Parts: sequence; structure tokens; C-alpha cells
Amino acid sequence: MILKIRQFLVEIIGALLLGLGVVWLTMGSDSSLFSGWSIKWSPLWLDVKTFFLSIWLEAIPFVLLGVFFSAFIQTFVTEEQVRRWTPKHPLVALPFAGLLGFLFPVCECAIIPVVRRLIQKGMPLSVGIVFLLAGPIVNPVVLSSTYVAFARQPEMALYRGIAGFVVALIVGMLVFLFVKKNPIRLGMESQISHEADHVKATSGKLSSTFAHAVDEFFDMGKYLLFGAFISALLQVYISRDTLMDIGQTPLTSHFVMMGMAYLFSLCSEADAFIAASFSNTFSSSSLLAFLVFGPMLDLKTTLMLFGTFRFGFVVKLVVAITLLVIGVTMLMPM
Repeated sequence: MILKIRQFLVEIIGALLLGLGVVWLTMGSDSSLFSGWSIKWSPLWLDVKTFFLSIWLEAIPFVLLGVFFSAFIQTFVTEEQVRRWTPKHPLVALPFAGLLGFLFPVCECAIIPVVRRLIQKGMPLSVGIVFLLAGPIVNPVVLSSTYVAFARQPEMALYRGIAGFVVALIVGMLVFLFVKKNPIRLGMESQISHEADHVKATSGKLSSTFAHAVDEFFDMGKYLLFGAFISALLQVYISRDTLMDIGQTPLTSHFVMMGMAYLFSLCSEADAFIAASFSNTFSSSSLLAFLVFGPMLDLKTTLMLFGTFRFGFVVKLVVAITLLVIGVTMLMPM
């Protein structure tokens, strides 16, 4: 009973956030909510609104892609098919998952609902985590954009693919060795039976796919909305000059670039152009850390992860990814 009440409150809060976000986006610089009551937005808040809108518009096509692909998996792919397609031996399954990005080129905004659905369908957790981390990096769209952005350093695309693959593989192995309990958040398991009943209630697989996509979008959209808003606030109120002053040593420069990747919450198809703009300020290895860390972990995807997995598992995942990205990128021969 308590779990159902908590789920109901989360859905209500999510709907309110989405509604407030839509209202905020449609308000001008001098807006009137009610007769006789107007709001005059400050220039900084208008900048927050601009950043928020850019993050939201950049991410939303990929979220839609992810939820429709997730709904397709739910409707047309059975648990037995997932088990049959996934290699049994972890030494084969984990590299296989790391290379899935070549077949499913989706960014980090879209991949979380896809991986969640695959795990619910029977994919081993370690395999799903490798796909979750490597997929937004090891795919032709992202590597091509990196090659174009770093025209003077074309090897950056190769280093990005290798570093992303290695970090994801190590994290997947750690999950395989040390995570024995299912970390899917409480309440998520009940969605499987609910969705099975949903399939029976709909007239066909096509309508069921759209119904699942709508449910998935509202489930993940509230975390994306809140994460984009926090990211916009931090981008406006934290000076880049301050960050550059901090990043004077190799280690601190890695932390600064990874911190910016986390806060900016850019999609992996576009982040290479932002990283390239810092080429004359930060070292190549710290730029590589930006390119690897951001697609694996940023502010909006962290909130989406908390909406999918248990708190303790997400915290351990964040620590492992952070340490491994620092270590692997600093060891790359750049």
C-alpha cells in the first residue's frame, strides 16, 4: 500500500514538473499570469531559460527515439529471445554489449529506457550496464562528429572509442563479479506484470507499442526535465573562468573537464564541438575525459538512473565510472 502511494505521488510530482516546464517555456520576458500580476524575468533567468530550452530540445528527440525503441522491445521481443541472443559466457557477452552501439546508435538520453527494458526482459545486468555506458560513445554517429570537431586531432575519435569501450568493459566486469542482487528500483518489477496486462487490453501490437511509449516518456521525462533545469542553473551561475583557474594541473584539469561534462549535460552527438572549443586551454587527455565521462554520466542521466536503479547501486556506479575515466584517459598515449 505504501509503495503504491509513493508511486502515485512520484507520478503526480512528475506531471506537475512537466506542466510547470511547459508553462515556463511559453512565458515571455515580461509575462502576466493573472490579471494585475506580471512577472519581469531578470537577464540571468532568461539565460537559464535559454540553456534549459537548448538542453531539452537537444535531448527530447533522442528520448523519444529511446522510448519508442523500448516500447518496440516490450511488445515484439520476448524474454526467451533476449536470453537466446545474449552470449552466455561473460568474456564474450561483455565485449558484445560494448559493440552494440554500432548496431543501435543512440545517445545517453535514449539508451537508459532501452537498457532498462532489456534487463527486465532477461538481459544480464552486467551486459546491460556495458551497453548503457559504451553505447553512447562507440557508435558511428558520435565517432563521426568527434572526427569532424577535432579536424586537427583526428585521432581523438579513435581514442574516444577505445577509452569508452575499455571503461565500460571494466565496469561491466565489476558488476558481474560483485553485484549479486537485482538493483532495479522497488516498484519497477511491478511494471512488467502491469505492462503485460496492458498488452492484453489493447487491440493490437501497434497500439500497444504507442501506449508503452507514452508511459515510458512520462516516466523518464520528469527526470530529464528536472536534470536539464539544474544543469541550466549551474551553467549560468558558475563562471567558466573560475573552472579554468582551478584546472591548472593534470588531475585538476581532468576534474574540471569532467565536471563541465557532468553539468552541461550535452548529448554525445554534439559534445565534441564543445570540447574542441577548449583545445587551447586544457590538455588533450582532459578533453578526452570530457568526451568519455559526459556520455556515461551527466546530471540529467544521473537522475534518470536514480529513477531506474536503487540508490546504493547508482552511487557505486558513479564512483566506479569517475575513477576509471580518470585512470584510463590519463594513461592514453596522447
